[in-house]
Amino acid sequence: MKQMEIPGHVKNHSKPGPDEIKSLVANLGSKDAIVRGNAHRSLADVGKAAVRQLAEALSNQNERVRSEAGKILDEIAVDWSSYDDGQTISSLIQALGSSDGMARVTARQVLVSMRKRAVTPLKEALLSKDQRRRWEAAKALGQIGDPEATDALIRALEDDMFDVRWLAAEGLIAIGDKAIVPLLEALVKKPDSLWLREGAHHFLHGIDMGNMGKTLLPVRQALEDVEAHLQVPFTVHTALLALTGRSRKS
Repeated sequence: MKQMEIPGHVKNHSKPGPDEIKSLVANLGSKDAIVRGNAHRSLADVGKAAVRQLAEALSNQNERVRSEAGKILDEIAVDWSSYDDGQTISSLIQALGSSDGMARVTARQVLVSMRKRAVTPLKEALLSKDQRRRWEAAKALGQIGDPEATDALIRALEDDMFDVRWLAAEGLIAIGDKAIVPLLEALVKKPDSLWLREGAHHFLHGIDMGNMGKTLLPVRQALEDVEAHLQVPFTVHTALLALTGRSRKS
């Protein structure tokens, strides 16, 4: 007697190819809960071979597909260092703008796990017109804490969205001492930028000044002054001279 096949399910003895995996991913969007469930289990069983297509599915137009793909990727024990190629990272960056919260969180967590390999694409994502993508990119860069992201996070201190500006400052705090001089140099160039000054103030409140306290405290105080745009340039010049041995001209 011929064994009845369950819709959306891959037999354990078969090794699905890319086309069959693609079909299973499509089944994640089925209105039939049984089909979705079988596709979910099959893709979880497939494991690593399905990772790239599941990453792409995080930005699928179908909400069910996005949600199920995120859940499956959470279930699979993936060594993402093996998948840090341009195509997969591009799919994950795209998913940062998804309307599905789980898809966004999964994509961000994966990008953070890729560490340095993901920094440049995340910096580019900070320039996106999509607010969700910029927010997630700023959050991810802060969690990675790589000094290579310093200049991009400083630019993001002037983002139109308050939450992005806040996360950019938090990201600079995570980077720490290596962000101090670049941020002070930015203040010299744009002392009239209210958002930049607010971000610098947030940063200087958040870091451990340590031995640099005597140098940086006057800068923080100048940023709090009612005429900060007038006080900041001179104070920052003085701080830069003390920190680097040379002044910076605006």
